[in-house]
Amino acid sequence: MAVPTASPMPTPVPEKIDNALQNELTTLVEVAKGRVGVGAVLVETGQTVYLDRKGQYPMQSVYKLPIAMAVLKMIDDGKVKIDQDVSITPDDFVRQGFHSPIRNVNPQGTVMNVYGIMRYSISESDGTASDVLLDLAGGPDAVMNYLKSIGITEVIVADSEKSISKDWETQYRNWATPEASIELLEHLYGRRAALSEQSTNLVLDFMTNSDTGGRRIKRGLPEGASIAHKTGTGGTEKGITGATNDMGIVTLPDGNHLLIVIYIADSKETGFARQQLFGDVARAIIEKWVPGSYPEIKFGNVNAKSFVNGNTKTANTNTKIEKKRSR
Repeated sequence: MAVPTASPMPTPVPEKIDNALQNELTTLVEVAKGRVGVGAVLVETGQTVYLDRKGQYPMQSVYKLPIAMAVLKMIDDGKVKIDQDVSITPDDFVRQGFHSPIRNVNPQGTVMNVYGIMRYSISESDGTASDVLLDLAGGPDAVMNYLKSIGITEVIVADSEKSISKDWETQYRNWATPEASIELLEHLYGRRAALSEQSTNLVLDFMTNSDTGGRRIKRGLPEGASIAHKTGTGGTEKGITGATNDMGIVTLPDGNHLLIVIYIADSKETGFARQQLFGDVARAIIEKWVPGSYPEIKFGNVNAKSFVNGNTKTANTNTKIEKKRSR
């Protein structure tokens, strides 16, 4: 899959709010039975839509992205080396029930370089890897200092994954607004995140090759599209799921780029219904802004829009109820 590319420091196109699409999405997301925040911008035209633009949503594993970006800034500044070995001990592990291939494969601990740890954190959404990177960055305050230095103030990293796992409420301390999440993607895509081109391409490559979220935004994309993204998923308590999230940079078949964020918080709906909603929202946005993205298929005298995912493996499985939690 291709990594999203942009001209160095492209000039942002003025925002053009699509009120009609906003009304359509407002009706569409009612099925979530919870709070839904959406942000989307078609980079080349400035077409924009938001739902609950300033709402605060628990990020869960979405917050692994700004943590990784803060470490990449340290690498660019010569404070950390990408091939630097880091010792990971059982004390670093997130608890059972939280996703961590590193813990599962290396129960006694291991030594891994920063590149490998970052790949586990972003591509596989490994909680242990993210906490190791958070420590390497200097903790939440250091990550927040980095975000503020690039003008991002409403993406809040306050706790480690281990802390988030201890109780229900801590997840809400680590939040973002749809607007600030789009701003973070704009900075990353537009090379305005104070990162070198090499570091930018590295994190985008990890996001593009993510193992998670195949049934979220990705399932609503037209054939030939690709996405560099980060997902996040919270637990369920008393029938309410705290967070189901996905945000990323979509490269469309015509070469245009869609920045998109979807947060679902405090939902009473099933996991299957929540997963479906991501694809439905993404498709509604793309159909409105890029007509013809979904070719029509004729069945006798009936016309139907084809629903094709560029990821064949995902397309063959997206009707199955997910048994394993997407991170």
